[in-house]
Amino acid sequence: MKSGEIESINLRSALEERYLAYALSTITQRALPDVRDGLKPVHRRILFAMRQLKMDPNASFKKCARVVGDVIGKFHPHGDQAVYDALVRLAQDFAVRYPLVDGQGNFGNIDGDNAAAMRYTEARMTEVAQRLLEGIDEDAVDFRETYDGEDKEPIVLPANFPNLLANGSNGIAVGMATAIPPHNVSELCEAALQLIKDPETSDEKLVELVPGPDFPTGGMIVESREQILDAYKSGRGGFRLRAKWHKEPLARGAYNIVVTEIPYQVQKSRLIERIAELIQNRKLPLLVDVRDESAEDIRVVLEPKNRSVDPDLLMEALFKLTDLESRVSLNMNVLNSQNVPKVLSLREVMRQWLDHRREVLIRRSRYRLAKIEHRLEVLDGYLIAYLNLDEVIRIIRFEDEPKTELMKAFNLTEVQADAILNMRLRSLRKLEEMEIRNEHDQLSKERDALIEMLGSESLQWKNISGQIREMYKSFGPDTELGRRRTIFGEAGSADIEDINMAMVEREPVTLVLSEKGWIRAMRGHIADFKTLNFKDGDKLKFAIHAETTDKLLIMSTLGRFYTLGADKLPGGRGHGEPIRVMVDMEPGVDVAHFFVHKPGRKLLLASTDGRGFVTSEDGLIANTRKGKQVLNVTAPNEAKLCIDAEGDQVAVIGENRKLLIFPLDAMPEMGRGRGVMLQRYKDGGISDVKVFKAEEGMSWNDSSGRTYTRSMEDLQEWLGDRAQAGRMPPNGFPRSNKFENS
Repeated sequence: MKSGEIESINLRSALEERYLAYALSTITQRALPDVRDGLKPVHRRILFAMRQLKMDPNASFKKCARVVGDVIGKFHPHGDQAVYDALVRLAQDFAVRYPLVDGQGNFGNIDGDNAAAMRYTEARMTEVAQRLLEGIDEDAVDFRETYDGEDKEPIVLPANFPNLLANGSNGIAVGMATAIPPHNVSELCEAALQLIKDPETSDEKLVELVPGPDFPTGGMIVESREQILDAYKSGRGGFRLRAKWHKEPLARGAYNIVVTEIPYQVQKSRLIERIAELIQNRKLPLLVDVRDESAEDIRVVLEPKNRSVDPDLLMEALFKLTDLESRVSLNMNVLNSQNVPKVLSLREVMRQWLDHRREVLIRRSRYRLAKIEHRLEVLDGYLIAYLNLDEVIRIIRFEDEPKTELMKAFNLTEVQADAILNMRLRSLRKLEEMEIRNEHDQLSKERDALIEMLGSESLQWKNISGQIREMYKSFGPDTELGRRRTIFGEAGSADIEDINMAMVEREPVTLVLSEKGWIRAMRGHIADFKTLNFKDGDKLKFAIHAETTDKLLIMSTLGRFYTLGADKLPGGRGHGEPIRVMVDMEPGVDVAHFFVHKPGRKLLLASTDGRGFVTSEDGLIANTRKGKQVLNVTAPNEAKLCIDAEGDQVAVIGENRKLLIFPLDAMPEMGRGRGVMLQRYKDGGISDVKVFKAEEGMSWNDSSGRTYTRSMEDLQEWLGDRAQAGRMPPNGFPRSNKFENS
């Protein structure tokens, strides 16, 4: 090969150039809709091909295979299945708010079943599609050559229908995407009329007229008005959409929950499978069965466990776990009139559609004006012929060049001369002359009106307003297709904790924590802990009775609290799992206390050096594995005690066997810190603490299980101030220096 035949290129530049070309092609020719007609190229080509096949709303149905064949043969050189899938979606009333195709046959269903093959199904256009194409033969829009150069296709449709917002659009391009939910046309008409009346109308005013999407499958939007307004102003956001449901009473106070509408683009069959799976896996103990009783309308029956189940709480749990609540995105990224992708606000989308309608009106008016001018020219020629009928007949009969002689004799144009020569003999009757004069007068009036309108912007907007009002009558809120289907509401006020509890089956369990940190949950409340088995060298440290719906609090010797759900613990078979697998506990740190959380309770925390404070138990809940630091300690001291602070007196005993009693209000209530000194020691540290009520006296148990109680009068010599040393305890106090011996 000669060196002159080799072209050297930069690989990086070549790849960038080609990828950019691919990206632009995907954005403009496949994924993003045009703001003017709301259609992607494939949908536009389908409708145009159906128009060429004369598949009007009143015409007979034709096979979908014929439409697909025309589309891929003339306009869209892609796969036939892709084109057919696009056509099918345009006919699905559960996918498109205002269907553009009227389908006959199996076009799929809301359960996710596919449509029949294109050779079996038939279709024709709907009135909405006809509106989108209205005036396309009257020079309303520009055309371009098709991919093979043998035909012409429209760049955009005239769009006498706000299709972009009415039917929405979804698409993923290269580096960008679009997601526009469907809206109600009557509301869009009101917004458009307001924008024509006042071009400076704010987004806030428009959102009052267009309060949110209107989905073909109904449902309830539970987004706040502030977030909806922000989404429409910025062109980006989303909407929380919930299923519609009601409580259906049964005999003896029982009830069922019936779901009548599900969120947009949620497949009913998969939704029911998900609910059934949750019931089977015991993730929804409040629910025992789900049944699909749907026919023409959706009817999904949910059967609660018993009549005492709160239906609102049950539904909140379902909204959290299933697609009965979904989030619908808003990303109004579209191609503007210059074919440039841009994210537009609600006001900008409406404005560009109205500007397109004005341009279409002007072009159609000019086209009509040219047709009228041509017809008037012909009619003028006819009138001249009638006035000079004998001479015209003579010229046609005897002259060799009748066209030239007619033009010369009566000063006619070529168009007029051709019209006279092409006139039928039966048109020469006198009645025809009268009809021509009437037609001439009517066309002259129409011409004058068109000229006046083309010269006045206000008249143009008046004409467009009339078109929009006519559309409002066809798709108004009192029509079956136009009535709003999606309502607005507020999310339930159920507490997240209540919802979480509703998703756990309530069962008694015994929680076991060993000295070496192995934890497990055994079914039922075990009475004899001596029967529990442990690994060699390990033994019981804590064993407590709880329920699967309880939260558990763990205090480490470092003063950090961790939170676990009783339902999340490993089962009782075997020895359980190390607690460090569930929480991030530092090496060398041990569990100091393990107990069931009781909301609203006050606790007294204390470290080995006798420092402590009172805290609210609700503030100890940790939402992460790392836990929450509460009682600050410095080595070698450790967090040691965590007791119920219900009472008004504090009894503290040290390892030196000295007892001190002082009022509880002498201790501060804190959320975090080292605390204050409870009792002062020369040697050792704190052994145990007890909070009691003065009127009930102080009690303790000995190793034999006997209970001793001393009144405040009996305890006078041990009463003092916080941080004192104290005195030796009363006779009979356990040698373990503990108030409770277990």
